[in-house]
Amino acid sequence: MKQLIKEHWSVIRFILTFLGSYMIMFVAYSMYLRYIDHGVYYPDYITHIVGVQSQTLLEGLGYTVQLIPDQQFPYLQLHLNGDYIAYIVEGCNSISVIILFIAFILSFTAKLKPMLFYILGGSVLIYGFNLIRIIILAIALKKYPQYQEVLHEVLFPGFIYAVVFALWVIWVKRFTKYNRDVKTA
Repeated sequence: MKQLIKEHWSVIRFILTFLGSYMIMFVAYSMYLRYIDHGVYYPDYITHIVGVQSQTLLEGLGYTVQLIPDQQFPYLQLHLNGDYIAYIVEGCNSISVIILFIAFILSFTAKLKPMLFYILGGSVLIYGFNLIRIIILAIALKKYPQYQEVLHEVLFPGFIYAVVFALWVIWVKRFTKYNRDVKTA
């Protein structure tokens, strides 16, 4: 058993680091969501900011936007030119995707400084692409409401996960110890 663990230690370490860091960040984020004050920033601060930034960007594109906190459910109703288009929930704020991204990056051995810069830069990039995703999705839902399911459930989640996947590939190919070992093999 010891030999098996020794042979596959890099894989075991990857899995343990990924799961451990993911669980720590997931629990911390869950606690944040559970124990925050839902006062001014409804449903939570980050989702509220994403909603306001989406509103600002859509208004910059010439749309009239209303962002209305729902009284029954924890989300913000998004109205575009007077029509209810969609709602923005906690899952739309990209934090869960960023947590997944960070857990993966932490799981590969690399120098601390580049890793921290990559995590910061990648997180900002994911957040920015998520805002673009919301904007395009809102406009697409306004123009093509009949395609709501495929747009919201397939196309746009695929968009954000493709960005994350590309960032992971770049990380492994350019910055990790794994890549250096492969080149010398």
